Amino acid sequence: MILGYVLALLAAVASGSGSILESAGVRRAGAYGGAPQDLVALRSQPLYFLGVGVDLLGFVFAAAALHRLPLFLVQSVLAFSVGVTATISAFLGIRLASAGWAALGVGATGLVLLGLSADPGPAHLLPTFAKYLLLAAAVPIAATGFYIQRHDRRWSAPILGFCGGLGFSVVGISARTLDTSGPAWRVALDPAIWAMIANGLVAAVVFAMALQRGRATAVTATMFTTNTAVSSLIGVTILDDRVRDGFTAAAIAGFVLAVAGAIGTAHYAAAHQAPAAETAEPV
Repeated sequence: MILGYVLALLAAVASGSGSILESAGVRRAGAYGGAPQDLVALRSQPLYFLGVGVDLLGFVFAAAALHRLPLFLVQSVLAFSVGVTATISAFLGIRLASAGWAALGVGATGLVLLGLSADPGPAHLLPTFAKYLLLAAAVPIAATGFYIQRHDRRWSAPILGFCGGLGFSVVGISARTLDTSGPAWRVALDPAIWAMIANGLVAAVVFAMALQRGRATAVTATMFTTNTAVSSLIGVTILDDRVRDGFTAAAIAGFVLAVAGAIGTAHYAAAHQAPAAETAEPV
């Protein structure tokens, strides 16, 4: 099962690297505000689309890892991709405060504990009707985003961040329970595949809307916590994800440290890169 750990790490590296490339493309295009005319400018920025491609590659790695490892481990590793982004940024000259490096170390310690405590193996496959429920989950998430898009409120950003986390958790759950044992045509018709696509697209849009309305660190923290906690809970209670005998305390501690480290790293990285924007954004 070493391959599963390697795939999870590759997914985190790809996700973190993709964020760097996308950010560089957005800066070059000047597409900060999210207005249609700003987004059109991204068409001439190959770095942005390269970043999207690397992100998609990370998604493939993550889906493959989820066939071998529990959700609570893979989702925690993916949340820690923010640490990959911060580390690459530091090599590019964007220095991370010492507190940020400390948060990075806390998260890395959590991942080590999770890696030691996870019991690798395939998940319990869900019945077909449950997979259709996963697919249908994209509808209320999209409806919430559409409603908030038209009725902006002070609580819009955290609600959208929460909805984005729910959508990404459904993607992870769907990937974990996908049955790839049959022929390719049967896999392509599996509702879990379409649940991954639909919820992934909706979650990405809703999360982008949340970033336009609130502080990046607060929104990211909400998304990370919701995504990791919900998918991990479903994995343990329904999908038969397991912890090694005698490692329950280590798994709980590792989970808390990994999520806290990811959130802390995101906070200090964002605070250093754009302090003026952070103070100007709503609390």
